[in-house]
Amino acid sequence: MLATASAGPLGACLHSCGNLPQRLSTRSSSSSSSNRSLIISSGFHCAGTFSYSRSASSQQACSSSSAACALGKGAELKLTRCSRDQLWHTFQVDCRNGAQMRGSARRRRLSGRPNLVAELGSSRPSSGDHFIRCTATTTEAVATRRMDELQRLGGPLPSAGGSHRATASSEVSPEEYRDSPPEWASGTCTESVESEEERRLANPSIRRGVPVFVMLPLDTVRVIEKDGVVVSQLKRESSLDKGLETLKRAGVEGVMVDVWWGLTERNPKEYDFAAYEVLFDKVHSKGLKVQAVMSFHAAGGNVGDTCQIPLPDWVMEIGESDPNVWFTDLNGVRNMECLSLGCDDLRIFQGRTPVEMYHDFISAFSDRFQHLFGDCMTEITVGMGPAGELRYPSYPEGDGRWRFPGVGEFQCYDKYMLADLKKAADAVGKPEWGLGGPHDAGYYNSRAWETGFFNSDTGSWNTPYGAFFLDWYSGMLLRHADRVLAAAAAAMNRPGMKRIHGATKICNDGHMVYEFYPACCLGAKLAGVHWWFKSASHAAELTAGYYNTRDRCGYHDFMCLAKRYGCKLHFTCVEMRDCEHTHDGRCSPEGLLQQVIEAANLMDVPLAGENALQRYDYHAFQRITHSAFGQSASAGSLVQVTFLRMGDLMFDNWSAFMQFLRSMKGDAMY
Repeated sequence: MLATASAGPLGACLHSCGNLPQRLSTRSSSSSSSNRSLIISSGFHCAGTFSYSRSASSQQACSSSSAACALGKGAELKLTRCSRDQLWHTFQVDCRNGAQMRGSARRRRLSGRPNLVAELGSSRPSSGDHFIRCTATTTEAVATRRMDELQRLGGPLPSAGGSHRATASSEVSPEEYRDSPPEWASGTCTESVESEEERRLANPSIRRGVPVFVMLPLDTVRVIEKDGVVVSQLKRESSLDKGLETLKRAGVEGVMVDVWWGLTERNPKEYDFAAYEVLFDKVHSKGLKVQAVMSFHAAGGNVGDTCQIPLPDWVMEIGESDPNVWFTDLNGVRNMECLSLGCDDLRIFQGRTPVEMYHDFISAFSDRFQHLFGDCMTEITVGMGPAGELRYPSYPEGDGRWRFPGVGEFQCYDKYMLADLKKAADAVGKPEWGLGGPHDAGYYNSRAWETGFFNSDTGSWNTPYGAFFLDWYSGMLLRHADRVLAAAAAAMNRPGMKRIHGATKICNDGHMVYEFYPACCLGAKLAGVHWWFKSASHAAELTAGYYNTRDRCGYHDFMCLAKRYGCKLHFTCVEMRDCEHTHDGRCSPEGLLQQVIEAANLMDVPLAGENALQRYDYHAFQRITHSAFGQSASAGSLVQVTFLRMGDLMFDNWSAFMQFLRSMKGDAMY
């Protein structure tokens, strides 16, 4: 599943597609300096027949299937010699038994060659043309050489801006390779190049920097009426330019921006990304990265919201005719910040389900901005609940129903959620459990010990009924995330989307494997519901949808889901300390963050952090730095920190923020 590459194998940007790209004309030669074709793999599927070359006069790569077909089982290709004007690269080859390679003129069946490994060398003759030179030889563990050693032998590796290309000369149906994983996939692999972790372990005085992104203002994009037409535009464009330039000079990695559903899809299936295109061009021109958040929620009802941005009018109109599309509490109060997950699969939005609407939106966004994927836009974060977080709106502070540190309320009383609850109760033979949520769970501002359900010692959360309800309630949230992430992944990984080199590994037999991943990764947000964490029931987390208690880790299943979709998770409250909260709320932001970090590490899920409140004091910055780097210089915890947010308050505290940025680069320590 490879296509034209814009760079060498270490920095290649590869286009992923369901079928291989259009065939090129083939050419074969017996000359020792001619191109030889190789069967290489990307990810876990055989990629087809490829050749690799660079020419100053022509960018078309030629290939031949004869060289690969002539090799027997277990054979290797390697460079016959290595000198200072040669580069070494290796590719894992996976050619399954019975795999069909369909050429332009004939069909060739490759059998009995399950594992071909090739090591490529590129010579640089005076003409400026780069050709592959490889010959069959006996097995040799040359792939175990580290890439830095190869670089010293062969000169600089190809740059990301080079014109190296890897192109397919035949088509392979991906269905032919889904039956079983490659042989090497079951082996134990280790990093083949010196990782940053290895470098820091070898030299404890070296500390890896953690990239810092900065959130842009919520109302960076707005809509106005101009000449009788509603259009989108940037707000305070000149100030935005200066702010972006300042962030770049300060060493900020990139910016996070909300792409509001209510502003861009004002009519069904009509998407206005014009203002965002201007914004992304500005960010790109400054050399900054973009983390785009698909905000399928309304702004104005959460802590720190400085503007009002509703859902699309046509969605609100459907909500008026069917109010059960909104999350509903015990008293029947509707929350119109986002759609209830109970209607995920209901085709009631002008012939579409909510999940289909999210898919169409992300698909349209990807089509419009895929030219920025990898180079500028590195992540699309999918909003899956209030404030863009994967949770229930159990603590709605914006309308005054909830105040910290209340336990919140279960949001399962719209008719679609109740119907699913009834079905689940009937399935376990307890129809009386399907009438609604717990009757003794208190109200928004109750304390845990005041309720019959959340009481640490006698609460019904720790009974068979409590386990049933909480498992169903959290399971609904988990299934919602599964549906939305599947739709987002399908929209972002369609034929033609870019892929980039993600890792280089060595298997037990010494074979080197290059792995390629989507150029723009998928992201999601988890809420840092830290109050009542020190109680046995973790009441506030339960009403938010995280079945996390004294005896149960409620984040493992979410990590498994993120792992399945290659999703980066963002977690809030990284700036908070336990000592800053009174005992009344049993708060522990530090304990919660540590648990989430451990759950993410267990599943090898990349975890990023965000600050929940905009703070510039010494203790907040110190806590963020500690959260990012972990207990020691060699124990990094977070892969990224996103700081809330660019604006007047940030620039008023610029000296403190600059010191924080230096600490995140490893230059200084708070």
